[in-house]
Amino acid sequence: MESMSQQRPIVYVVSDSVGETAELVVKAAASQFGEEGMEIRRIPYVEDEGTIDEVIELAKEVHAMIAYTLVIPEKNRYLLERAREAGVETVDIIGPMLEMMMTVTGRDPRYEPGLVYRLDEDYFRKVEAIEFAVKYDDGRDPGGILRADIVLIGVSRTSKTPLSQYLAHKRLKVANVPLVPEVDPPEELFKISPKKCIGLSISAEKLNAIRTERLKALGLKAEANYAKLERIEQELAHSKKVMDEIGCTVIDVSSKAVEETANLISNMFQKG
Repeated sequence: MESMSQQRPIVYVVSDSVGETAELVVKAAASQFGEEGMEIRRIPYVEDEGTIDEVIELAKEVHAMIAYTLVIPEKNRYLLERAREAGVETVDIIGPMLEMMMTVTGRDPRYEPGLVYRLDEDYFRKVEAIEFAVKYDDGRDPGGILRADIVLIGVSRTSKTPLSQYLAHKRLKVANVPLVPEVDPPEELFKISPKKCIGLSISAEKLNAIRTERLKALGLKAEANYAKLERIEQELAHSKKVMDEIGCTVIDVSSKAVEETANLISNMFQKG
């Protein structure tokens, strides 16, 4: 059996949340003491004094130290006092920073465990939504329709792609599908709730102007069929028929900026 002197030093990481912040700090410090480092034992979601007592007893038995992030002042003080009584060394990772920020800002902290984790979770949800919008842009994979929070449908140049990205930053997973007379709309559109689907309509004149400018930007002739009023009216009639068949909400984007349309839609699909 290993003697006490041969064992790696032990650090109990105690947190009233996940404990990742404290563990990262301890790991960074431990890395400065060679490859052996220290044994880190994380104890997350510590919310009661009984658990604090148990951790202190364990630390005392194995001559460990405790590194902690307890943002609730009462729990912080309790751990500090009990550890002193037991002769266990402690390091308050977040307390000194909170005190300094209180001095600098003149404000009290919120004392809510887990706020960093919640911010990280929010970030990753946003990234996931952005990746979803890219993957299921322009009807590339109809399978995304079934997994999306919102499905945007409309003819070409009704701002489906920028809307999808804008809404993704609000943590909404958006798929968008172009409606073209020569192509049957994917059957998945008729399998989802009409409430998840948003149709984007536009006036023929406005779409004609947008498509004409688009052709010029690409160095193509404005007389192309893509920008002809007859073709546009055909596409709009087809898209209206599909939207009516689905029974979805329709938003006229003729005189709306992308941000305005996105805000309208996000208010309909508010996520916490």
